[in-house]
Amino acid sequence: MNGFEVAVLGNLRRNAPHREGEPDDAWGDLDSESTMLALAEALEAGGHKAYFLEGDMSLPVQLARLRPDICFNMCEGHFGDAREAQVPALLEMMGIPYTGARVLTQALCLDKAMTKRVLSTHGIPTPPFQVFHSPRERRNPRLKFPLFVKPNREGSGMGVTPKSIVRDEAELRAQVAHMIETYQQEALVERYIEGRELTCGVVGNENPHVFPILEIDMSTCPPDQQGLYTNHIKHDIPEAPTYRCPAPLDEAMAMMIRRITVEVFHAVGALDVARVDLRIDRHDGKPYVLEINTLPGLTPGISDLVIVAAADGIDHTQLVNMIFDAAVKRLNLQPRARRTRAVRRAPRISQVPAYAPAL
Repeated sequence: MNGFEVAVLGNLRRNAPHREGEPDDAWGDLDSESTMLALAEALEAGGHKAYFLEGDMSLPVQLARLRPDICFNMCEGHFGDAREAQVPALLEMMGIPYTGARVLTQALCLDKAMTKRVLSTHGIPTPPFQVFHSPRERRNPRLKFPLFVKPNREGSGMGVTPKSIVRDEAELRAQVAHMIETYQQEALVERYIEGRELTCGVVGNENPHVFPILEIDMSTCPPDQQGLYTNHIKHDIPEAPTYRCPAPLDEAMAMMIRRITVEVFHAVGALDVARVDLRIDRHDGKPYVLEINTLPGLTPGISDLVIVAAADGIDHTQLVNMIFDAAVKRLNLQPRARRTRAVRRAPRISQVPAYAPAL
């Protein structure tokens, strides 16, 4: 059987539309050229024709011109409170199949508070929380210190610093004000779970494959990071933590975390791939879901999902094709006849223009 023609869609960090006064970690969730190339190369190794397209305003024209069989979607988007849902919505409007979660799920999971409400409805353990639209809002008295403060709609550790842990009212108000002003969105405040940091990845759909659980041990990180998986650690010193995979857990706890991960995956309507982040509370010994990432990073050798796959004997190329194959099976797709494909050429990454419009 002939392979598919696949457009790998993403947002390159070099093309981020910067604004004056943006935080240092702005656009930390966008990808590099090398990651997008690695994805295309992995798909080509799987027998497909693959090329990269930037998920910007040029995308509808490019898609109409190239007419790929399917898109491998990694777009984070640039603006809006549902930016990760924008490209899936465009693809559905154009009738183009794509990998990963659909519009509603991508919009839901970018919003951490809404995700936690869904998880709570399903009885899935997640720390109690409150959304602050202003630093002057009254704190729910049931929300006890220490608390953890972060932007409600960011990923990749953006906004997470040692100051995220607040231990009194003054620190809470200051950090909430900083989050709202810096990230131009509401602040999520939740009970701080002091304990072991874990992540669990899955690929598939009805009965997804669950990878070995990864523990990110921050005890080897600089002490000024307060034992947190901060944006600084994730992007500047990713070699600082100790990554243990499989995590040294007793089998009962490991089974519970795997079960919770699959429950979260289905509760939010995830498809094809996801990664769930959790912590085990050192005080009550219970695991709590922090969030689910329905667009997990796929940078070779670095991203958590790539690390857990490697611990399962699955290399980067195999992982990318597992995700792709899960989507193809779910969508019941067959490659189309090529006919006039040769006259249409997709741009190479080196030809994708960089831009930084002033705002």
